[in-house]
Amino acid sequence: MKADDEIDASGLLCPLPVLRLRKKMKCLEKGLVIKIFSDDPAAEIDIPHFCMEGNHKILRKNISENGPGITFYIKKC
Repeated sequence: MKADDEIDASGLLCPLPVLRLRKKMKCLEKGLVIKIFSDDPAAEIDIPHFCMEGNHKILRKNISENGPGITFYIKKC
């Protein structure tokens, strides 16, 4: 899936991945897609919660097979 922007939040713990996502989302136009990767286990809960609160749509969620990590593709609505 193609993303218009991306965030690598590797090594960052809650709430930093969500804070970085919030900052990038403010700059994106509606309809664009952002990719975020995080290896923080809390991201699996925090990022969907942020999207629900902001009315953004998670298009895809990939859990890494080679260790901890999750990638989300999120559409700004």
